[in-house]
Amino acid sequence: MSLTDAIGTTPVSAAPSGLPTADAAVAHTLLNCLLRELPGSGQQTAVTDGHLLLRLPRRGVLLRVALRRTSLLGAHRFTGSVREQHDGDWVEIDWRRLAEYARDELSSRTGVRNEEFLDQITSSHQAIKAALDVRAARARPDGTVAGRLATYLASEQSLLFGHRFHPTPKARTGDPASWLSYAPETGSSFPLRHLAVREHLMAQETAGCGSADVLDRLRSDVPAGYRLLPAHPWQYEMLSGHPGLLAAVERGDILDLGRAGKPFAATASVRTLYDGDTFLKFSLNVRITNCLRKNASYELSGAVAMTRLLEPVLSSMATRFPGSAVLREPAYRSVLLPGPDGAPDRALLEGFGVIVREGLAARLLPGTTPLLAAAVADEYPTGPGHISRLLDGAGPRTALDWWSAYLKLLVPPVLAAYFDHGLVLEPHLQNVLVCVDDEGMPAQVLFRDLEGTKLVRERHADALGALPAEVAGPMTYDAQRGWDRVVYCLVVNHVADMLAAVADLHPRTERALWAEVRATLQAYADRYGCPPRLAALLAGVPLPAKANLLARWERKADREAGYVRLPSPLAEEVRHPWSDAR
Repeated sequence: MSLTDAIGTTPVSAAPSGLPTADAAVAHTLLNCLLRELPGSGQQTAVTDGHLLLRLPRRGVLLRVALRRTSLLGAHRFTGSVREQHDGDWVEIDWRRLAEYARDELSSRTGVRNEEFLDQITSSHQAIKAALDVRAARARPDGTVAGRLATYLASEQSLLFGHRFHPTPKARTGDPASWLSYAPETGSSFPLRHLAVREHLMAQETAGCGSADVLDRLRSDVPAGYRLLPAHPWQYEMLSGHPGLLAAVERGDILDLGRAGKPFAATASVRTLYDGDTFLKFSLNVRITNCLRKNASYELSGAVAMTRLLEPVLSSMATRFPGSAVLREPAYRSVLLPGPDGAPDRALLEGFGVIVREGLAARLLPGTTPLLAAAVADEYPTGPGHISRLLDGAGPRTALDWWSAYLKLLVPPVLAAYFDHGLVLEPHLQNVLVCVDDEGMPAQVLFRDLEGTKLVRERHADALGALPAEVAGPMTYDAQRGWDRVVYCLVVNHVADMLAAVADLHPRTERALWAEVRATLQAYADRYGCPPRLAALLAGVPLPAKANLLARWERKADREAGYVRLPSPLAEEVRHPWSDAR
């Protein structure tokens, strides 16, 4: 398909002219979720006169919102307020009323009630509004080494609105005043809390000799017989009244050395911090988005076990695909204090558990600037790494060249990991860094966060059998579940949203962009073989989309979330009922 053939008709409008209000961001995100996840929604929607119409039949309301651009995947771009049909007129409603309608519709459809739902949406709204209120403007980096780091951190801290298809993307327990100092959206960086723990009370595992040395190097004045345990200061505040911790401090088993050292910057996940050398992934006893962000004991051990098991595979893949790499997690450290029953106190073991992740220098190609993929693909240009700044006014042909280069880096290693190694990477937008050259062109992709990386059980039975069951279980998927996760993270979450960001700049190229996705998948199949699951993907079978709204409504853990199926734009001839409305 040529660019000319793929152009189609001009959509409603192009990229957004500015940032939305918190009210609009919350309303548009709720609409995204309702449109994607409610069963039968395809019969309850229409695009007409530049607007989306959405009927909630059990609530008995018809909603309308203006469109900037329609999408082949149904992931449309909205603009302006949401309106409800009332006595023949269209009456504006606010995000609260829309949330109430969503609650009522979900309750009626599922038979489940959720008293937390509106409070969590309110929490997300408060977080977005607080970030918009306090975020200071940042100067564009100058391209030096220091500037590259500043640009990277700015991309990590630029996600003001969060996941477009999650009903509570910025929800956080607690009043905003308690977390603003630690929030990435406010550009926060801060020194860590340093604890000295007696060596015999230290819990630690490493994938190799010296893997935890980066923790000891954070401070040089730790007394003999103790080891340094860094703590997130927010987490320390929440655990400071724990009786076991207080008793250990009183006995001298733990020394509180206070805040000290080089500042660490909050990255997009909130709890993972970076000082320019090392990433540290801390526990936070805070529900963020959907889950309590705590390093469970099996996740602490699992990160190190996964790093050890995968080293031969990741080294082989780095040779095969030199434009990609995976950041390892070679160590964890925590405190092992006895609880009232004599067993290790799990609240302290998990609460103070910190995972060491490799810094960028270990894998980054020289002369490139790493950027968080979610920031590049954001609907709104909130940071220096946004696609609009990388392309900087370039025409559609250059945009398609950028897109083709990006897909060639991103897609093949994810497919090879699954098909050749039984490895399920989790390449959603927040788990991938795109590293660009001085012209803004993609040169490398880095995958991160081994918590979401899984092994296909059927392919790794022996290795998994050698691990404790409580560690091995959460590290695995069966083959079908693993494939659904790969396709969701790679195609629906990542590729589709990055494609949407490029299409915002050149709306008439959307079909050509999807055609390039298909061409990249086909090229992989032609070179490495086309197993049945890949053949089905190429044939245009429906795509799995994680049901974040239903998972949140039913109060399920992320791991238990189901999928809804979306019509695929990947068939050789892209056909979709939305296309006629474009």
